[in-house]
Amino acid sequence: MVNTIRERVKAWQERGYPGVTPITRQLISHWKDTDRERKLFFCQREAAEILIWLVEASPAEKQGIEIPKDNGLRRYACKMATGSGKTVVMGMVIAWQVLNKLANPRDPRFSDAVLLVCPNLTIRERLQVLLPWKSGNYYERFDLVPRGMLERLQQGRFQVTNWHLFQPKDDSHSRSVVQRGPESDVAFCRRVLKELGNKQNILVINDEAHHAYRPAPLAEEQKAQLSAEEIAERKEATIWVGGLDRIAAVRGINFCADFSATPFYIKGSGYEEGAPFPWIVSDFGLVDAIESGIVKIPRVPVDDNTGALIPRYFRLWEYINQRLPASERQTARRRAKPESVLREAEGALATLASEWKKTFEAFRQAGSPVPPVMIVVCDNTDLAKLVYQHIALGKVLPELQNRNGQEVTFRIDTKLLEEAEAAWEGETRQETAERLRRTVDTIGKTEWTGEGEPPGKDIRCVVSVGMLNEGWDAQNVTQILGLRAFTSQLLCEQVVGRGLRRLNYDDFSEPEYVDVYGVPFEVIPVRKKPISRTEVAKVSTLVRALKERKHLEITFPRVEGYVLDVKTRIRLNLASVPYLVIDPATEPTEVTVKPAVGFRIGRPDRVGPGPEVLHDRNPFHREKRLQASVYEVAAELCHRLKEKRADWAIRHVLFPQVLRDVWRYLEERVVVKGEAVLEEIALLKYKQRIIERLMEAIEPDAEAGEPPILPVVERFRPVGSTSEVLFRTTRPCVGTTKSHISHVVLDAPVWEHSVAYQLERIPEVIAYARNDHLDFTIPYEWQGVRHEYRPDYLVRLRAKGGGEIKVILEVKGFETEQDRQKEAAARRWVRAVNHHGEFGRWEFRVCRRPEEAKGIIKALASA
Repeated sequence: MVNTIRERVKAWQERGYPGVTPITRQLISHWKDTDRERKLFFCQREAAEILIWLVEASPAEKQGIEIPKDNGLRRYACKMATGSGKTVVMGMVIAWQVLNKLANPRDPRFSDAVLLVCPNLTIRERLQVLLPWKSGNYYERFDLVPRGMLERLQQGRFQVTNWHLFQPKDDSHSRSVVQRGPESDVAFCRRVLKELGNKQNILVINDEAHHAYRPAPLAEEQKAQLSAEEIAERKEATIWVGGLDRIAAVRGINFCADFSATPFYIKGSGYEEGAPFPWIVSDFGLVDAIESGIVKIPRVPVDDNTGALIPRYFRLWEYINQRLPASERQTARRRAKPESVLREAEGALATLASEWKKTFEAFRQAGSPVPPVMIVVCDNTDLAKLVYQHIALGKVLPELQNRNGQEVTFRIDTKLLEEAEAAWEGETRQETAERLRRTVDTIGKTEWTGEGEPPGKDIRCVVSVGMLNEGWDAQNVTQILGLRAFTSQLLCEQVVGRGLRRLNYDDFSEPEYVDVYGVPFEVIPVRKKPISRTEVAKVSTLVRALKERKHLEITFPRVEGYVLDVKTRIRLNLASVPYLVIDPATEPTEVTVKPAVGFRIGRPDRVGPGPEVLHDRNPFHREKRLQASVYEVAAELCHRLKEKRADWAIRHVLFPQVLRDVWRYLEERVVVKGEAVLEEIALLKYKQRIIERLMEAIEPDAEAGEPPILPVVERFRPVGSTSEVLFRTTRPCVGTTKSHISHVVLDAPVWEHSVAYQLERIPEVIAYARNDHLDFTIPYEWQGVRHEYRPDYLVRLRAKGGGEIKVILEVKGFETEQDRQKEAAARRWVRAVNHHGEFGRWEFRVCRRPEEAKGIIKALASA
């Protein structure tokens, strides 16, 4: 319908706007004047002229155009991207309607009473520029009316309000002596429309009109599935359109002009999520605005040096969730652990903050009165608080650190903001909530209506939950980081829209950019796997310990922790500590960004217009010196080795030893690949891995008289055994002869079968067992969380001289950092159990290739 209307209007324009009033013709001529000092955007003139055509063109012009009404309300929605100037269009529509009504008082097509409705106080204050008597009004600023018409325009009646005023009144349950009961429609209009007097046939302008819809009825089971946010949205929409219905019933509404960048039904509305409002009459979307150059161009990651098909920082939330352990991952029932999210997101944060610092220095050199702003949009308040503290304490860049009462990094408390936004006229607001709103509203502003400097002028970083409020029109946003799931393009547009307003509207030949990580501008089609009706039921195998093979039993201690009592001396066998690999393939150190122009289905692409820009973490590395990171690691290790306050006295003895070992580990066991640098260890993820790796390896120095590390064995189940195995499985299995257990279950059939085949034939092997349902685990710490490692095989060997060795054998091809941490934990387990002395002699080995198994076993047996 939009395209049909656009074609009709174009033909109507070419014929000279037949049927319009003299006032309308004068306004259109003024808007199109090529000698205007400040020309209007094409999209602004198109939206206004489409509304004029709908009202003033002859019925013949509109034949076949059927715009559905909303429960009797005549509504026309103009879709205009954030930053494309919809407030100016509102002024054009108001001037057209009011001036025509004053010239033709009996013409019902026009109105001289205008009600502007918006969702919050922020927008209500911004819309004051549409009151023609106000200083700085848009009619003068953008030259919307010919000279001499502004005084005439001021004769109209205007009211700007937020939807909260539409809340129905009912004093039936009050303690007042006089109880009038529910408010009638007449009383409602008398209260709500105070500034419009008794005016009829009102022009209604709904700003951010995607909040003003009529929710579809839901079944009880559907209502039970709604989130608290969706319930609140439905209530807001009901109050908003319900108020319009009451005004239409008593005073009459000429038509509603709806303005929104995203006039779509949202989740929980009862309609298909993302479906457009059926009364949309003009469409100037985000892609149009970007390609026209009237908003900033988002630059998104199109490539990085990890080698991944999809750049890591493009789908950041998905990437983070994949990296988290199952116990910390976000699910439908729980949120991801904030500390873990920050650890995995710190690389993206540091890279984007480094780019912000380059922009900050460019702003400073250009003499900009305001700094650039970086926005971090978080999934929930707990994550937002942690990210805010991390940035505000200077752990990313000193330029973003809050110090000496100067707040440059700012966190939006959504509860306080809602309290301020929802406050009714005349009611007392919390001072903290009001300060918060004022600060948010004045970010990037050099002037405001209050006293002194605008409170938000010097803000450099904003950490928020969800997204910043609509109506927030800061022009100095240059970086956006999304740390949340984006389930629809609607969310993507709303978040990125907060950073699209240009700084310079005088010279459009110079493009402006906003760097965006973690907000994917595309929709991936999902193809569900069809359910096959011809699948054959898989045969299960009974895997059990065989009584007749009792002599092949393998026992092991159940270790749940360690006794580590360091007095004054520690030792570290560095050669046995696994390597730490700092690899751009794991955490990108360089990101290529490019303007996002046009639609992209699938991965972001380097093809297309616009220059590529390389992002790195150089400013972050310059601030986070290697020596400082090493000292932080050593301090944390000392704290873990001696956690009790009584041990503070000997920490100064341990610290030099620990510091020495940390430097040794960095110099000898840390591998830096590609474009990465050793300073990368300043990132939480690497710092934590070094701490965990060394905690598994550091132990008391027995040669200096220190007590050795010992295992803490489970009290009620001290010893495990292969005799306890009994389960069924549909996984591939092979039978055994040298094992107490009947079968070896194969998760990686080729590798594990090959190793089992060799263990059956090596003469030195007395018995072996696949560690499946055996409950043999080794405790270890990874990313700050306790885990349990389950090695692949336990093997009993006939040692040289007649004794026995029990071997923990791990079959491993590709090795991750978590695998290396498991290896460090296994070596610690072996040292502790061997020191104990009551569970025999143990060894740990990793088999990198199946053919190596024989050589490993024979070397151990002959040692």
